[in-house]
Parts: sequence; structure tokens; C-alpha cells
Amino acid sequence: MVISPDLLQVKGLGKVFPNGGRTKTVLKEVDFHLPGHDSLAVVGPSGCGKTTLLLILSGLLLPTEGMIELENETITCPTRKIALVLQEYGLFPWKTVAANMTLGAQLQKIRISEDELSLLKKELGIVGLDHLYPHQLSGGQRQRVALARALLLRPRLLLLDEPFAALDTITRERLQNHLLTLFHHRQFSFIIVTHNVEEAVFLGRRILVLGNRTASIRALIENPEMGALDYRRSSLCFERILQLREILKELMPNND
Repeated sequence: MVISPDLLQVKGLGKVFPNGGRTKTVLKEVDFHLPGHDSLAVVGPSGCGKTTLLLILSGLLLPTEGMIELENETITCPTRKIALVLQEYGLFPWKTVAANMTLGAQLQKIRISEDELSLLKKELGIVGLDHLYPHQLSGGQRQRVALARALLLRPRLLLLDEPFAALDTITRERLQNHLLTLFHHRQFSFIIVTHNVEEAVFLGRRILVLGNRTASIRALIENPEMGALDYRRSSLCFERILQLREILKELMPNND
């Protein structure tokens, strides 16, 4: 058996759904790898299989073909090594912030010390919110609680599905900065699905572009300079944004 040094290996991944007596191919021959303490942004037109890819990577959805390996172990079901954060946050409205934050760790029987919990709340800027309920929080605060719940699982891989899409621009950029800081401090890897070109370039050390016609990878952009909080203001970041926009424009139908 060949032992890979990568954290994640995705090989020949495909997914076919039934569609009114026929079938619909959502993903086809998807191959990529992700080293430890690295990041990947996934972009592409609506309906190209981005969320399906995350659900398969999380173990919540089985592929039709292909294989996923995390630390050289095949993923066929959810594992505590992988945490998933959805766009809708997934917070229970009848539970307080404190209860929502620690729920996943309790279900996984992970012991969380008060020091660890306090440090994470400080890092995410959600100190003093324990007694509140989700409806009493802003969108940014709800997203930070969802991130805290995921990170308390101490995942090796964090999966994020459009996590900041519903937020205003300034809040979105602040949470991108928070994620990047946590990425450096806590040494996990993450994959983020996004429709936002600037977000993909700011957060993805590599950027994977999916196409909806071929259901496969259309481009893989190397973005090694990613990682500094001031990267978004650099000329190189702007060049990569233009490069990614040009690729996406070729995939989008022209309705003019």
C-alpha cells in the first residue's frame, strides 16, 4: 500500500443522481489532494456540484464512484476528524449559545476544558454571549458560534459551505480574517465552497474550479501567497482575482 503524505486524497470521484427516470451526473472524475495545514477554495457556476462535493467529503453522502482518503483511511461515513459548517449555521433555536457551542463535543464525548472554551470564544470574539439564544445574535455572531462548535471537535479538516454568504461585506471580511487567524494558530486544513471570487482568492492556497457542463474540474489555480491578512490589498491578489473571473466567465451562459 502506498502511504500518502497528504492529509486528504480524492481519486476519481463521481456522483450520479436519479432524475425523472434518467440520471444526472453532478461530479465526474474529480481528483485532487490537500496537504496538512493547507486550504482549498472551490468555486463554479450554480449547480456544478460544489455542495455535493462537500457532503461526500464529510461522509454524509456516498459517491457513485471513486475514493476519498483522510490520513490514508477511506472515508465512507462521518468521522470526528472532519467538521462541516453549513451556510444556515445549523444552530438549534431553543438552545443557548453555550449549549449550541458545546453540543457537538458532547455528542462525540470530547472533553472540553474551560480554558480551551474560553480561549476559542476570545479568538472568535463571542465572549459574554453564553446566555443568549440564536435569534438574539447578529448573523456574524451566529456564524462565529457555528465555527466554534466545529472547532471544538478538534478536526483535522474543516469543511465550509458558503459560510459568510449572508453577511454584509465588512462583517464578511472580518470573519475571513478570523478564519485565517484560527487556521494559523490551530493548524487545521480547510476547504471552503464560495461564489465570491475575492473570498476564494483570499482564503484558498489553491482554487478548484468546477464546471456544470462537464461535471468535472475545469481549472486548478495555485495561490501560494495566500495566508497574510494584508494579501487582499496586494497587486498579486488582484491579478489572481482577474484570472479567476476570466475562467468563470467562460463557464457562465451569456444572457445578454
